[in-house]
Amino acid sequence: MFTPLVLALTLLGSGFQTQQTPAFDWAACPGDKVGMACADLQVPVDWQKPDGRKITLKLGRLKATGVSEGSVLIAYGGPGAPGIAMTQEYAHWWANLRKRMDIVTWDTRGYGEQFGGLSTGLPCVWTRVPLPEFPADDADFGRLSDTNRGHAETCRNKDPELFANMSSADHARDMEAIRKALGESQLNFYGASYAGIYAQDYARLFPSKVRTMVIDGTISHVGDDWTAEMIEMAKLNEKVFARFFDWCAGEGKCPEMPAQWRGLIAKAERSPIPVKSVGIAYTSGDLQALALGLAMRGKDNYPKLAAAIGKAVRGDASGFVPDRGARYPDQTTGVTECTDWPRAANRADLDKALARVRKVAPNAGAANTLLTGTLACIGWPVTVTNPPAPLPKGLPPMLGAGAWRESDAVARVLKQVPGSATIHDDEPGHTLYGFNACARDHIDRYFTGRTLPAESTSC
Repeated sequence: MFTPLVLALTLLGSGFQTQQTPAFDWAACPGDKVGMACADLQVPVDWQKPDGRKITLKLGRLKATGVSEGSVLIAYGGPGAPGIAMTQEYAHWWANLRKRMDIVTWDTRGYGEQFGGLSTGLPCVWTRVPLPEFPADDADFGRLSDTNRGHAETCRNKDPELFANMSSADHARDMEAIRKALGESQLNFYGASYAGIYAQDYARLFPSKVRTMVIDGTISHVGDDWTAEMIEMAKLNEKVFARFFDWCAGEGKCPEMPAQWRGLIAKAERSPIPVKSVGIAYTSGDLQALALGLAMRGKDNYPKLAAAIGKAVRGDASGFVPDRGARYPDQTTGVTECTDWPRAANRADLDKALARVRKVAPNAGAANTLLTGTLACIGWPVTVTNPPAPLPKGLPPMLGAGAWRESDAVARVLKQVPGSATIHDDEPGHTLYGFNACARDHIDRYFTGRTLPAESTSC
């Protein structure tokens, strides 16, 4: 696959260096319409067995439109978002950065055809299931464990080895293999959403290989107390409700809303609220998740949320039914997530964590936290192989970004890396690079010249 070495290049102004590198056998990507070339890279399915079975990573590259000063590797999260297809769709995002750098992406291991990916896929039917309820007793906990294991085994039985090696640390090790194959002496990486966890894991595993690292709209994977992280997530969710309540008070249209909402949640805790339009009922957890989803979209959705709460107080929660499906929010089979995040070992531990979260977030509860997200991992047939852990000392300054609420989580990560900066946007949304020109300019300057904005920058 590889051709002879090419000439090494040193760019003194930016501090960026490449090393002698074998070139990939690049060819046009399937269905390409933007000039993207693709290539294959063989990596171990199990990085603990480097001489064992191999899988294929499909890489995509948009070459620099000017003189290339190196590559930026990008990933969009998911996990499982198809890097090649998404970069082709959003090629215009990278137009300015491409004046000086190649844009490289890849389709992450395991997330194959069903996700639009071209790398080796896990050959199973990925399922989406409603978020589970918190178990009421030990028997419920056991039933939840059995149910989750059943969902997992549907995928695991198709390829147990690949199933067990799809953590964010495995993706990070794949990133290191890509860096080496590209011949870059250090890595430049942009990780959006869940791919920001790949970035954190790469920084922990290969600190000396980081040149520039951007995490955009992600959550922390660098703490040593996962319950504390759940509490921080819950506090941010509570701020979302506080903004909504402030709007109600300021508009004078719904000053009674905080009391109405708390009363509704208490009522739903005792007996789910009927959803007459679809013939189901919503629990308190359902309502908190659905209301939070509306509130996170910002003030344009506040009137809809206020109306939905008012209607539910009168006995019909139909105003909360989302377009995506009556039981949404839901989640897919957590093959990566369930190896990245600790989960409760028993109901007593779960109840203790839930009580702590509800104490700091009486309005949001455990909605949209990993305490709820990891319920589906209880009983998982693979252990947590990649738990959160602090970042090492000596990392170069990194750059974070995020819309309101998520930028706070990013800033918590980067507190562990002195000299780092975070870009904030006080508007709703998810990630900034593709949607905020100010943030994109700062990120591009960081990649090309390692120039950081102020420690806390608004865009």
